[in-house]
Amino acid sequence: MATSGSPSARTFHAALLDMDGTLVDSRAVVEKLWLRWARRHQLDPELVLRTVHGRQGQESMAMLLPGRPQEENLRENREMLATEAVDTDGVVAIAGASALLGALEGLPHALVTSADARLAAARMGAAGLRMPDLWVTAEDVTASKPSPEGFLKAAEKLGVAPAECVVFEDSQAGVEAGVAAGMAVLGVGSHAAEYEPAWAVEDLTQIVVEPAPRHDAFQLLLP
Repeated sequence: MATSGSPSARTFHAALLDMDGTLVDSRAVVEKLWLRWARRHQLDPELVLRTVHGRQGQESMAMLLPGRPQEENLRENREMLATEAVDTDGVVAIAGASALLGALEGLPHALVTSADARLAAARMGAAGLRMPDLWVTAEDVTASKPSPEGFLKAAEKLGVAPAECVVFEDSQAGVEAGVAAGMAVLGVGSHAAEYEPAWAVEDLTQIVVEPAPRHDAFQLLLP
């Protein structure tokens, strides 16, 4: 894993970007709402917070309340998503996110998030970040991360082979999804290295994206 030393360059044809924890810091509101949910269901708060990051809400609920009808999980997740879409207090951009999105303009890239489209637009807007032209959200997949479905669907829509994509992710579920998709994964955040991505950085200020000689590719400069 490249984490220090002289910069190195890797060439890719598409960037697939997670949102929460990767482009957007939404931890405060996410943890507030999930801790409220944990109290309502008398669950261990630490267990809940360890489970929910990177996954769709109904999948986390199914793991935390095994045996409960999935209809209940889906209903509660819809309620939580609606609340999250209007509660953006404290949502800010991850350092370097705006510059990364600017560097990727005109290059193949997509947002791949476990949020639904309404929540993704709300959080990206609250953080002052440009929405990519292509996004794959909760409505577009049948399985949540760590399933690779979202990343594979984004690559297919971009017309890029999985092996030519780089995934930007912060959570264990997200890193596992990228690896399962056969893609290189850049871990973002203080805990990302624990999940064994190909490379890890503290934030997005530590990497640079530059156009490659081929118009449909770019170079990712890593520390």
